[in-house]
Order: sequence, then structure tokens, then C-alpha cells
Amino acid sequence: MGIAIISPNRNPQVWIQNIKKLDDSIDIQVYPEISRKDDVEVVLLWQHPKGILKEFPNLKLICSMGAGVDHILSDDTIDPKLPITRIVDEKLTFSMTNYCIMGVLNYHRQTERYKQQQKAKKWDMTDPEKDVHVGVLGVGELGGDVIEKLQSLNIKVSGYGNSEKSGLSFPYYFGDQLDTFLNEVNIIVCLLPLTSQTENFLNIDFFRKCTKGTYIINVARGKHLVEEDLLEAIREGQISGALLDVFRTEPLPVGHAFWDEEKITITPHIASVTNPDAAAPQIVENYHRLLNNQLLKNSINRLKGY
Repeated sequence: MGIAIISPNRNPQVWIQNIKKLDDSIDIQVYPEISRKDDVEVVLLWQHPKGILKEFPNLKLICSMGAGVDHILSDDTIDPKLPITRIVDEKLTFSMTNYCIMGVLNYHRQTERYKQQQKAKKWDMTDPEKDVHVGVLGVGELGGDVIEKLQSLNIKVSGYGNSEKSGLSFPYYFGDQLDTFLNEVNIIVCLLPLTSQTENFLNIDFFRKCTKGTYIINVARGKHLVEEDLLEAIREGQISGALLDVFRTEPLPVGHAFWDEEKITITPHIASVTNPDAAAPQIVENYHRLLNNQLLKNSINRLKGY
């Protein structure tokens, strides 16, 4: 039994080192140099070539190398019976929350405005703060933590999700209550899981339902956002700007219009990055659980998509 690492855009060496520290007996092969495909029963995936898993006849477990699994579920050639696990790491939540709070506070305290005024050597003390009411799309582990930390700063916050929830300490909306939610808030933080229902969720119809001047923060997945629609909404003045960490094509192409749009701030998918030190123990534990026919940790629900 062995593991194959298939992550074309990631350096696998740190993963190998961390796994070997925990169990040096594990046989690890790395894409594209995988010569013993019959020996592979576990794969670690990140943005794998679609269809490649059909080459492993004895595959028993798929492990995402991050918290998200949409890159796996989008491959319709994968056997639906194969279990899929993801990485759960407190540091991922910590980093994601801090990034979102940074975006909210920069908007609240108008960092971009003062950067422009500094360039123009302009001293303007009027209206130093913008009133903000943050709306978080996706109230799971990450969204819930963002909301909790924003509340601790006395920032108004509401949540929106796909199902009813009770006992929450903040206004929460779901399903067909989206319009009401959007009328309340002027910053949108997207933390939705990527599913067939949420792909292209941030589109021109969505933007036109927002409070005029709403600011967008997308840290979920690039496919949530219809990129041309965001540019159109900014040109219309309906959306005041955006902080984007994820994109449909990564790295973002040099010729992409986002680079030159002064109302969009770009970061290179760094809001929350998987730490192999924390991830390797979960991989190794599930490897041994599979060997011993035990229940796997951090399995995902294929029907929900996360």
C-alpha cells in the first residue's frame, strides 16, 4: 500500500518530509514520476489533471491537500464510491479570519483613499470612517469564526446560508431571503463552498440587488465570481470595489483586466494556506485508519459538496 502525491503546482518535498517523519515506512510516489500505479491506494490531490485517477486500479482513498474539495468533485471521472477527506486546521481558520478582518477594516478606515491622498500630498480629515454592516455568505466553520471576531470589534454583521439555522447571535438569512440580506449590508464576504448551486453566485443580478456602493471580498473560490460582471458593476457604480484572493485562472493572467482596475485589490491566493506540518498527521492517521478498516477523519459529504 502506498501514497501518490499529485499536485502539479505545489512543491511536494515538504509534504514528503512531514509524512516520512511520522511514518518512514510509507511508500510515496510523486506525479508525474509514478511508475508503480498498482501500489497506490491513497492519493493526495491539489488541482490534479482530470481523469488521471482512472490509472490507479487499487485506489481506496482520496485526500485533498487543503480544506476545499471542489477541485476533486469537479472531476466526474472519479468513482463516486471513493471516500474523500479534507484538511482541517485551526491555523487555516486563523489566517482566513484575519484576512477578512483586514479587508473590512481597510474599507472601514478607507486605506485606499488615504494612499491616494498621500500620493497627491493632500490633507483631508473629513469623514475618516465609513459605516459598515458586513454580510457573510457561508456560515460554516470559517464564516462563523469571521462573524464572531467581527462581533468582538462591535462591527454589525449578518449571515446568509443555504439552510435554516437557529440559536445564532446575529441576524441570519437563508434560501429566498437573499434580497433582504443584501439590503442590510454594504460589505459582502464570500466564504461559500463551491457547489453546482453556488458557482457564478456573484453575478450581475446579485450585484444589482446589493446596496449601492457595496464592497466585495472573495476568499472562497474563483468560480463563485463572474469576473466580467464585477467589472460591469464597478463601472456602473453599483459596487464600490473589491478585495479578491481567488480567481478562475491562477496565476491571474498578465493581460487580465483586474490588474488595471484601481478599485480592485488583488492578492495571490494567500488568504489561508495549508500548513503541511498540521496536515501531515491527518494524512498519516487516515492512512492507518484505512489499513485497519476504521472510520476516516474529516470525510466530506459528496451530496453537500463539502
